[in-house]
Amino acid sequence: MRGITKTFPGVTALSGVNLTVRPGEIHAVCGENGAGKSTLMKVLSGVHPHGSYEGEIRFLGEPVAFKDIRAGERHGIVIIHQELALVPYLSIAENIFLGNERARRGVVDWNETLRRAKVLMGRVGLREKPQTPVAGLGVGRQQLVEIAKALAKEVRLLILDEPTAALNDEDSAKLLELILELRDQGIASVVISHKLNEIRRIADRVTILRDGRTIETLTVRQVPGGEPGLAEDRIIRGMVGRDLDQRFPDRTPYEGEDAGRTLLAVRGWTVRHPADHRRTVVDDVSLTVRRGEIVGVAGLMGAGRTELAMSLFGRSYGRYVAGTVEVDGREVMTRTVPAAIGAGLAYVTEDRKAYGLNLIDTISRNISLVSLAGMRRHGVVDEHHERSVAERYRTGMNIKAPTVFEQVGRLSGGNQQKVVLSKWIHAGPEVLILDEPTRGIDVGAKYEIYTVVDRLAAQGKGVLFISSELPELLGMCDRIYTMAEGRLTGEVARADATQEVLMRRMTTDRS
Repeated sequence: MRGITKTFPGVTALSGVNLTVRPGEIHAVCGENGAGKSTLMKVLSGVHPHGSYEGEIRFLGEPVAFKDIRAGERHGIVIIHQELALVPYLSIAENIFLGNERARRGVVDWNETLRRAKVLMGRVGLREKPQTPVAGLGVGRQQLVEIAKALAKEVRLLILDEPTAALNDEDSAKLLELILELRDQGIASVVISHKLNEIRRIADRVTILRDGRTIETLTVRQVPGGEPGLAEDRIIRGMVGRDLDQRFPDRTPYEGEDAGRTLLAVRGWTVRHPADHRRTVVDDVSLTVRRGEIVGVAGLMGAGRTELAMSLFGRSYGRYVAGTVEVDGREVMTRTVPAAIGAGLAYVTEDRKAYGLNLIDTISRNISLVSLAGMRRHGVVDEHHERSVAERYRTGMNIKAPTVFEQVGRLSGGNQQKVVLSKWIHAGPEVLILDEPTRGIDVGAKYEIYTVVDRLAAQGKGVLFISSELPELLGMCDRIYTMAEGRLTGEVARADATQEVLMRRMTTDRS
């Protein structure tokens, strides 16, 4: 790719970007949110057709001009987007071959479809039956279906946009091994990822983008198959244009008179699966969060962390069986989402695009959604007040957008997450439940979000912090609960917590 320039109304997303990928190479593309990584890959794959950008693309030595994504796929360029592109009510097998059906004389060959699907599912570590509807799978397994879908095509260059963002450590490791196997088979990969440890593990080279421009291309491995030779701090310096001395901000302790007093107490919380009422997904969970405290929840995929969070927040997941919730020493009813909000709870979902934001509306409208009652005058929303509140959060949270009237769907992942946080902070909760708050976000935006979370704790709020990244939990939390198979398996103080201790408790039934 030479001299690629791509503009949108009022925004230059790419400016003269160059990228060279060698045969059989794993090439990482890094940069902060909004640097232009995903846009560059959409140009390469044909999502942004030839004629909508300036510059030249050559593939296998020949100039190419893709009119759409199917044209790119016919050349062997397959992209897996960060946003899942699956049909929830079709089966895994149907999704894998959607638009690429196994047919004989114009009729789908279901025996061949199921046989091939099972082989591909085995390669990516999916153990479900091929006939299983995708809607019943978690985000992580749906991502594996996307990988299998890509492998079903004759791929020469595989583009993966944040492929492990929704995966736990075990599934991420399997996927990274799969990418390495593809490299050994001569398939080149371009990987966009904010997980620098993964880039150092699998990438041969890395190209860094900043503000829509190519900054540099660095060699990760000095010897093919050898130890990574490029330090994470060197990649970070290229991404943000400066050294990031600390990954986590210094904590300012809460010093109010009620510091250390229990703010949130959950006792005996039990929830069953929404479809299979015999299956318990949250089993007799009891935990506490004190004022000014950040409490982590660690667990592998399927441990029940998200199910716990969603069921606490208005019973928005599963079938409630038993348990009580107390806020500031008073038992509260959280049967509905409005009741949970009224009790002082807020929940930042792990899937901001599906549950956290209205992507076709503005920053201003999204921030005000939870707090409309406080913005009305004579029964009508005061748009001037709504706009001023949104502007305060746009500047205070460093949301990169020209105005508060920008459509949220056009923002980068990190800026979308800041809008979600702004919405809930403005609601004035006492307890903020954060479910994977930095998923798919670069190191610079992560630091900004960590700073916001620390600031909330310093104000005496309580934070329940769910994350699949153990270093994040160790760097942010005062205490960490571990979960496995819907049950709490331990509680670890910050001083005693290590990745090894947490992993051991995340893989046992009960401490």
